[in-house]
Amino acid sequence: MLILKNAALNFGQAPLFSPLNLEIAGGEICVLSAPSGAGKSTLLRWIAGIPTEGLEAEGHIWLKGRQIDSLPAEKRRVGLMFQQPLLFPHLSVGDNLGFGLPASVRGEARKSRIEEALHIAGLEGVGGRDPETLSGGQQARIALLRTLLAEPEALLLDEPFSSLDDARRTDIAQLVKSEAERLKLPVLLVSHDPRDIETATDKVIELEIRG
Repeated sequence: MLILKNAALNFGQAPLFSPLNLEIAGGEICVLSAPSGAGKSTLLRWIAGIPTEGLEAEGHIWLKGRQIDSLPAEKRRVGLMFQQPLLFPHLSVGDNLGFGLPASVRGEARKSRIEEALHIAGLEGVGGRDPETLSGGQQARIALLRTLLAEPEALLLDEPFSSLDDARRTDIAQLVKSEAERLKLPVLLVSHDPRDIETATDKVIELEIRG
């Protein structure tokens, strides 16, 4: 379970939103809805442990019984997927997936995990191709599976469907749902697009903006 307790973010004396309390169970997808510029992406970066210049944060983050807000990013075990796939152009599709794997996974085990991810993505046989030869929807699938191969205990999605058409949006949303359920991951998806609310299995939270 991912828990936020009295989470509040400020730049100087300017709070971004009212203190947020939130619980997301394993396998559950929660959509956090708010207009652009409301601090949604900043909130995800704080949860993931990515520094933001000038940010002052209050509150606590709990993940699977661990308090993680004081831990460095690499010890939080939180996966973050941005709006753009951000695949490495100099690596093959397969090596992009392999980049997400823990360093301890090598040899045949590494190859097997990559092949399994390609199967889940419905992209068998494309592991040797360059990322730019894939469609936008295919790149989004690879980016999602690469994030999951890092074995996170929670998944954060920063408007991951914003650049996709309706058909690809539905396709990726279904993949997010199935993987969240399979891996029992709490998922926090932030968006200002009403269509993304359809991806939520249980919760939709409106971020209360401070004027």
